[in-house]
Amino acid sequence: MNTKQHTLKDSFSLKGKGLHTGLEIEIKFNPAPVNHGYKIKRIDLEGQPEIEALAENVKGTQRGTVLSKNEVQVSTVEHAMAALYAYEVDNCLIEVNAPEFPILDGSAIIYAEEIERIGLVEQDADRDFYIVKSKLEVKDEETGSSITVLPDDSFGVYAHITFDSIFLDNQYATLDSLKDFKKEIAASRTFVFVREIEPLLQHGLIKGGDLDNAIVIYERQISQERLDKLADTMGVSHKDATELGYVMNKPLAFSNEPARHKLLDILGDIALIGKPLVGRILASCPGHRINNQFARIIRKDIRMNEVQAPVYNPNNPPIMDINRIKELLPHRYPFLLVEKIIEIGSKHIVGLKNVSVNEPFFQGHFPDEPVMPGVLLVEAMAQTSGLLVLNSVDEPHRYSTYFLKMDNVKFRQKVIPGDTLILRLEFTSELRRGIANMKGYCFVGEKVVCEADLMAQIVKNK
Repeated sequence: MNTKQHTLKDSFSLKGKGLHTGLEIEIKFNPAPVNHGYKIKRIDLEGQPEIEALAENVKGTQRGTVLSKNEVQVSTVEHAMAALYAYEVDNCLIEVNAPEFPILDGSAIIYAEEIERIGLVEQDADRDFYIVKSKLEVKDEETGSSITVLPDDSFGVYAHITFDSIFLDNQYATLDSLKDFKKEIAASRTFVFVREIEPLLQHGLIKGGDLDNAIVIYERQISQERLDKLADTMGVSHKDATELGYVMNKPLAFSNEPARHKLLDILGDIALIGKPLVGRILASCPGHRINNQFARIIRKDIRMNEVQAPVYNPNNPPIMDINRIKELLPHRYPFLLVEKIIEIGSKHIVGLKNVSVNEPFFQGHFPDEPVMPGVLLVEAMAQTSGLLVLNSVDEPHRYSTYFLKMDNVKFRQKVIPGDTLILRLEFTSELRRGIANMKGYCFVGEKVVCEADLMAQIVKNK
């Protein structure tokens, strides 16, 4: 997976009819700046209102995902979202002149081809992953659907579907790498049973559905008159009512194409989490409803926890050990408060401090209830941030870092002997004239124990 954010190199446009409205629709996908995410602009409405493509803005899940904000909505977004997510496009502004996206051929293949044709550009910001660290399960008792997500080193999806149909009983599909999206998943079309068409039409849906943009399954015989009437309503050619099976114009692309399309829908709906997910999804009888329930739970966790604790595996060798740290920092016992660096990027760093009962400050803070002083938590973050800066300069021993300011300092939980501090620092602005602005977090386990905004100056020693 990419570690840097990406957007499109250029814009591309598509035209097609809407599955549910039947309208002729134009849609344009544009590059967007870092941390923009996915936003949809309704250019046909006054003021051209925008909707953030996030799970909490989903207001409907019947035969598609419907986003809505301030009484403005757009539906059938999932195929485009799946393609953007699979190609690791983090930032995109989508302009559309209708209340839904065009259905095109009922799959995501055209979106995939256009993204490949245009290409991507790397942006100067790190991707912010949502890392699954423990099993999470969501069940819908009404439909029997469920989604389970497990910790994993990468991203993958398994989808299983079952229907009361001789033509579509049990199917499953898997995707072990997003690199296989175009080959394995993108061309899989949406599907519908003939018995579902009349109720959908009565609800004002699938006005743009036909035998070219969906898999149509005819597995329960009806009268020729009724089938002909249905064909006339849909504007498609008549079929022999005695011939059961798949009746669309284009044959199946895969023997398990319906299951692959359900997997495609999962990708489109979890794209609304707003962050790339690291974990393995196991879905049983998925649909847009359960997909959105799952995405909302992740979104709630993201809102409650501004930043996830970094992953720490003690079996992995450090990026910097204590010897390298002592080459960069002038601090020594008892004031050296970072022991190893486990992750470092162009704009962030993650360090570690094991809090021992033998720390000298515990003698007086406090003898009967040892608590690490908050000011030392901030100092530990400052030293870690200094390592990020000094690691990037020549002859780091010739430089020192000095505190200028600390703002928005919050102590959320006490730190005691036996705790392992995980220190994460990130630049909040470019390093200019030796001034560094950073946001820092201290974690113990998954909990934030301290956070602060720090400013420091890097000075060359005389």
